[in-house]
Amino acid sequence: MKYNVIERGDDISKELTERFKALAAAHGVTQDEQSPDIVLSIGGDGTMLQAFHQYASQLDHIAFVGIHTGHLGFFADWKPAELDHLASLMFSVTTPEDLPIVQYPVVEIEITTETGVETHLALNEFTLRGIEVSLVAQLHINDELFEMFRGDGICISSPAGSTAYNKSLGGAMVHPSLEAIQIAEIASINNRVFRTLGSPMILPKHHHCDIYPKAHQNMLLSLDHKYMQRSDVVSIRCRVAGNVKVKFARFRPFPFWLRVREAFVGQASQ
Repeated sequence: MKYNVIERGDDISKELTERFKALAAAHGVTQDEQSPDIVLSIGGDGTMLQAFHQYASQLDHIAFVGIHTGHLGFFADWKPAELDHLASLMFSVTTPEDLPIVQYPVVEIEITTETGVETHLALNEFTLRGIEVSLVAQLHINDELFEMFRGDGICISSPAGSTAYNKSLGGAMVHPSLEAIQIAEIASINNRVFRTLGSPMILPKHHHCDIYPKAHQNMLLSLDHKYMQRSDVVSIRCRVAGNVKVKFARFRPFPFWLRVREAFVGQASQ
């Protein structure tokens, strides 16, 4: 089984990376940067997002696992002191088919521009924002006009990403196994002239939403940690990716709601 490591670049992450490579070499496990079977992310959730996008075209056969070297991350199950234990569990698996994995849906973003169509995936969320002026866009759900949006922007999150930016916008936390996307408004304008729903919406896998921004509007688009400024967008279709999911190697149970409690609530009092 082949592996690769994506690390954050700080001293702790670099040291852990070298230790892991030494352990792998001692077990005869091969590093393959181009087409690994498992990718170890050492850092934080941002490092995992980097790993996801680096291998987004190979999600059908790659599993990810994370060691967090900072605060507890939602995509990192392991602590630095547990590196040797994690390595022993990984190296005990001889074929990719034997990896214990969980699979989560991701967001598919289809952007139609004046020159063509491009498709992207997001592990956490996709956002669009107006630059200098408010975003003005029609929002359609299943090809029917739902509302005319005016405000700072719109966030489309996956269930796995519902605990990230979506949460700060007042969105619901959704179990990552559910096949859905969530739409959350970013500072919408609501008065006697302009009106939006004002509440997050969760769409199932067989639904989609289309965003039609005002023509030639200057916008900032983000796919997780990747940003691009565009003024040529005609429409944006958002939906659950139909034929691909992200795979995480899960060598021990770490229930989602326990993760949520540790991240946002802390130890429950008796």
